[in-house]
Amino acid sequence: MEILASLTHPLFSLWGMPLSAGDISGFASGLICVWLTTRANVWNFPTGIVNSAILGLVFFQQRLFADAALQIVFIALSILGWRQWLHHRHAQESSPVFQTSLREQLCLAGIGLLTTLALWQILVWLKGTAPPVDALITALSLCAQWQLNRRQTSSWAWWIIVDVISIPLYWSRDLPLIAALYAVFLLICAKGWWHWRSLAQPRLATAAA
Repeated sequence: MEILASLTHPLFSLWGMPLSAGDISGFASGLICVWLTTRANVWNFPTGIVNSAILGLVFFQQRLFADAALQIVFIALSILGWRQWLHHRHAQESSPVFQTSLREQLCLAGIGLLTTLALWQILVWLKGTAPPVDALITALSLCAQWQLNRRQTSSWAWWIIVDVISIPLYWSRDLPLIAALYAVFLLICAKGWWHWRSLAQPRLATAAA
């Protein structure tokens, strides 16, 4: 509890917004992580692990239990993704990303819906705050991370949806800097999607040939 208190205790105010160590460190590590991901750089995974650990504690203190538990899953998936990328040496490829199929996207959408409904009920039982939105963000994020580990360009579209939903939620929970972080994520994700699609073009041309 002392760790939670130190992370969420306001250090100073910026334009009337109280900022804590958790806000600032989560903001900085999150930006670095997403920027590295847009570059298809394998170091996005260790940076993401640090970011997830920080945000997990902050969200737990705010009783956003699904988001807090999601960070633990992110850490596990990031370790797995880090290993996958290093093992296959994707960063050395000229086109280290892949496209995805409509069928796979529909399957993921169905899984996301079922996961959201299940988490919603669990969060109501735990008396968490904003159960439906918290559950939806968690379900969509899991689908997005799974695609990221497989280096699929479609992961960016899912992250964009997550960002759009997350911004008003975190703002309403008095986490202005985290909300601002996700607003920046939204812009970076749009750029990342465009960049990954350009990286996928050589692979598509080779497949067509």
